[in-house]
Formats: sequence, structure tokens, C-alpha cells
Amino acid sequence: MTMDRDQVLRTAAALLTRKATATMDEVARAAGIGRATLHRHFAGRDALIKALEALGLQELETALDGAAIDEGPADDALRRLVARVEPSAGLLAFLVTENQLFEGEVNEGWDRIDARFSALFRRGQEQGHFRIDLSPAWLTEALYGLIGAGAWAIQDGRVAAKDFQYMIVELLLGGARRSVDS
Repeated sequence: MTMDRDQVLRTAAALLTRKATATMDEVARAAGIGRATLHRHFAGRDALIKALEALGLQELETALDGAAIDEGPADDALRRLVARVEPSAGLLAFLVTENQLFEGEVNEGWDRIDARFSALFRRGQEQGHFRIDLSPAWLTEALYGLIGAGAWAIQDGRVAAKDFQYMIVELLLGGARRSVDS
């Protein structure tokens, strides 16, 4: 049986977003391959997690590009971005909580992603749409947290999948919008 590496990564991502402690045996079983086959492509859990990180970063870059975040009002760009991130929300939720990715040398891809998200928030502040008393870095972290929380709440059946974009953007903007009194 030939192994489609991308499909195995996506299967691993789906499993690990539901069960972060899944073993390599469980990943192999979910992917429909043997443990030995999995180990030929990913020497261990660390290698698998690094491959998932690369996939996640690639998907985030694609979402950022597709959302055209430099165009139009920043709040509209944020809505487009959240809609584009939605298919990868579970993977993002897993990655931002996977401690091994942020110990020691951190993949420079995270810096690129953070910079692009922060630039969107900075632009929104300059346009007068977003509060200026919250840093773009904090708004970026808050967005990551909301995306992860949304993915987990949908996965657990606590909220409807159709509400993903609305609940994240409206909660973030409700707290990020500059009040008339400011």
C-alpha cells in the first residue's frame, strides 16, 4: 500500500486536534498504515509534530494570502482572514498549544505569521477601527486563542460550525473596537 504523506499528515492533524496525547500507533491506525510505515516517513513523534508545524504554517500563509489582508477596511480583512483560517482551525489550535514547538529554536515561520497578523491589527488601529490601548501583538495572540477555542467548541459539539467566523470575529471586534469615548 502506498502512503500519501499529505493525507497521513492531515489524518494525524485531525486525530491530534481531538487527542493531543495520541501515540504514534494511534496515528498509524487512524491513517490506515502500519507503525513501521509511519516511522519510515516520520522517525518519531517529534518529526511528525515538526511536519505538522510546516503544514500548519503553510496553511496559515495561504489563508493570509487568500484573505487579501492589506485590502479594504481592516475589520473586513479580519473577517476574510478568519473565514480562510477556519478549515485549519483545529490544526492551529493544536500547534499553538504544542509546547515542544516553542522550546529552544522556534521555526521562523511563526515570526512571519505573527508579523502579518500584527500588521493587520496595526493597520486597523491606524484606520481608527481598533483600540489603540491593546498592542497588535496581544490582539494577534487573542485571535489565536479565539480560533483555537472556536475549533475545540465546535469539535466538542458545544457550538454550531456555521457560527465559527461570526463568534470569533464579533467577540474579538467587540473587545477591539475603539469606543466613541476614546
